[in-house]
Amino acid sequence: MDPRLLGIVGFALAAVAWLGLAALLTVRSRGNRVGRLLLAAVGVQFAWALATTLALLPVAGAHVAADVLEQLRSVAWIALLLWLIPSPNAPSATATEDPAARTRRHGLAIASAVAAASIALGWIEASRQLLFTASTVLAVLGLVCLEQAYRNGTDERRWALKFLAIGLAALFGFDLLMYSDAMLYARLNPAWWIARGYANALLVPLIAISAARNRGWRLEIGVSRQMVFHSTALFAAGAYLLAVAGGGYYIRAFGGAWGEVVQALLLFGSVIALLLFFASGAVRARLRVFLSKHFFSYRFDYRTEWLRLTRTLSEGDPADESASLPHRVVRALAAPLESAGGAVWLREGDAYACAATVNYHGPRATVPADDPMLALLREREWVLDVGEWRSQRERYEGLELPADLGAQDEAWLVVPLLLGPELLGFVMLLRPLAPLAVDWEVRDLLKSAARQAASYVGVKRAVEELVQARQFESFNRMSAFVVHDLKNLVAQLGLMTKNAQRHRDNPEFQADMLATVENVMDRMQGLLLQLRAGARPVEQPAPVPLAAAIAGAAAARGGLRPEPEIVVDASVDSASVLAHRDRLERVIGHLIQNAAEASGPSGKIRVLARRDGNEALIEVEDNGKGMSEDFIRSRLFRPFVSTKAHGMGIGTFESREYVRELGGRLDVRSAEGEGTVFTIRLPLSGAARTQPIGA
Repeated sequence: MDPRLLGIVGFALAAVAWLGLAALLTVRSRGNRVGRLLLAAVGVQFAWALATTLALLPVAGAHVAADVLEQLRSVAWIALLLWLIPSPNAPSATATEDPAARTRRHGLAIASAVAAASIALGWIEASRQLLFTASTVLAVLGLVCLEQAYRNGTDERRWALKFLAIGLAALFGFDLLMYSDAMLYARLNPAWWIARGYANALLVPLIAISAARNRGWRLEIGVSRQMVFHSTALFAAGAYLLAVAGGGYYIRAFGGAWGEVVQALLLFGSVIALLLFFASGAVRARLRVFLSKHFFSYRFDYRTEWLRLTRTLSEGDPADESASLPHRVVRALAAPLESAGGAVWLREGDAYACAATVNYHGPRATVPADDPMLALLREREWVLDVGEWRSQRERYEGLELPADLGAQDEAWLVVPLLLGPELLGFVMLLRPLAPLAVDWEVRDLLKSAARQAASYVGVKRAVEELVQARQFESFNRMSAFVVHDLKNLVAQLGLMTKNAQRHRDNPEFQADMLATVENVMDRMQGLLLQLRAGARPVEQPAPVPLAAAIAGAAAARGGLRPEPEIVVDASVDSASVLAHRDRLERVIGHLIQNAAEASGPSGKIRVLARRDGNEALIEVEDNGKGMSEDFIRSRLFRPFVSTKAHGMGIGTFESREYVRELGGRLDVRSAEGEGTVFTIRLPLSGAARTQPIGA
């Protein structure tokens, strides 16, 4: 390969590496003076590598910038090292200036003077030998400053500066060797010069590690775990392929006639091996564990894990049994630890039953609620390590696990699902793909995640109980309505039986009695059908002639005293409303019966039907004892409150609810001693809405 091309690649690589470090420091820097000096030195280093790359291309004027930056980079690193030289702990009382500050000023002045001389000599071709000498002096000065900064520090400070010291020792040492050689032979060694770009690129990780160690510089180098994982995997794959390529080149060069064949087979097999390597879940898990253990302060990225936990618990398809909440709970707790899966037991009455499994094929026996293991989980909130329990029984105070669980070879951890003091269940996790030590961080993560999962389980259970309670409430409410209707039917039969003693020989009474019994039977069958089907009627609302509904309601209350006066205005004589005829008749009939009971046998009842815009109005008026405003407001429509000796207090409430269900309204006007007017307002149906009033 062309040496100049090698040099271009090397310095370009160095420019990219130093630019990346500069960008990272720029984003994370908080303005500390040492941090700013480090950032300035890294920036000059990048500019020098870029200018040298352009000079090799060549680009006009780039070599001048490269020569200037060559000296400035040394001055920048020397300035950083001078600032890192510690001040004496107890300076002399007569000292007028900090010795460290004086050393910095003098050292920086010397380095700047030498750099300025080097830059000036660089313009004179005949003075290249003096230029090499000046560059050598700068390298020596840099090593001296490095020695002072490192040697005068404490052990803790040396640990923090170790990688920076190694990097700068390598940088100035390389320059010293290269320029010393140039002084001897009056020219730069091309091989050394080409290798210089690659050498400077290799120093970037050392500077980055040192910056991360020195928290006092306020440089927070942060890289996401996913980025580190993928970058490490990519680097490993690249190094592997590079080694394979080198082996293939050697085989091809020295393998004779079969060299190319063996090379092709080697490359093919190597690619297959690489794919198998990275397709292995166990390999990926081991890599994550290694990176978390050796490159991060904490094993887990808690922000990522918490987002994943919330997403796993909240996103599920109700139609997919494998995505039910218990399955999601197992997956949510297994994912951060690379566990293969597990099973969850949830409380059902007086025992805990297996509710879901993920890659678990062991026994699913029910665990009694008084089992000692459950008492331990509930009282101490322990994350129980099954392997530790087997080897250190004394730590668990002789605890015996349920036989089916303790005998599982793949059982790893038992995690309690606690909601406050209540143990909703527990999760048994299988062994992870890569060995993982169960330390305080693993236990704390599982406890927090398990409490979050328990809150979801608790909410789901509360919602199910609420739905069930509402179903019972609906059924009880519907039953009360049915019982109320049955009471009215029984009252009709009772009235008929009472009159039968006097009119049993009357053919008209007999015919009316048979019709009444048939009507009661039909209505009771309808009530039974409604009781089986639910609170709402089976059929849908249909147009009901208003006049016919009023007549049917009055006929069903035949024998009442006083008899109601029916007045149907011509505007609604042929009008209809959407309703269930039998229920609408029961509502009107209930109001008629209440009016009769309030008025007494000598009272007066009037039922008026008329139109008001697009609404039909049915008014049931009586001249009975009336009601107070307080009674209307607080008791009239309140269920199970009645002023009658045998009343249930449900009829008026049911009437109002049904009228509202039809999109109407039930109003009442009353005053004590002056009577009452109930007004049913219902929207007209179909063509009746478009007919003008009085048509």
